[in-house]
Amino acid sequence: MRSEFQAFLLKSNALALAIGVIFGAALGTVVNSLVKDIILPPIGYALGGVDFADIKTVLAPAVGVPGTDGYSAEVAILWGVFVQNVISFIVIALVVFLIVKWVVRPGPDPEMKDCQFCRESVLAEATRCRYCGSEI
Repeated sequence: MRSEFQAFLLKSNALALAIGVIFGAALGTVVNSLVKDIILPPIGYALGGVDFADIKTVLAPAVGVPGTDGYSAEVAILWGVFVQNVISFIVIALVVFLIVKWVVRPGPDPEMKDCQFCRESVLAEATRCRYCGSEI
């Protein structure tokens, strides 16, 4: 059973998927820090000292003292947190795009030939046309 599981991990894409998930989680943490700690503070400063985490629309203010009877928490739409998350998503998408573009390079185009009967392009080593079924 152990050898079957080991073969599954090594022969399937499960190992690549696990590495991708771990790498993605680490990348997400780094990018979130980049957005919250490096990108947004200068933007907030340029906009007059705005902290994006504090931007919100209060629908119902908090009532009472936390931990006592009759306390109700504030109900608010957290616009600033949403903006941070959208910017984080855009930066993560850009970084993943650049990594994939760097790592995944297309191979050379396979050699092709035209079928003498239907004129469709098929692989050069093909013995039958995949479009019309005739022997080439």
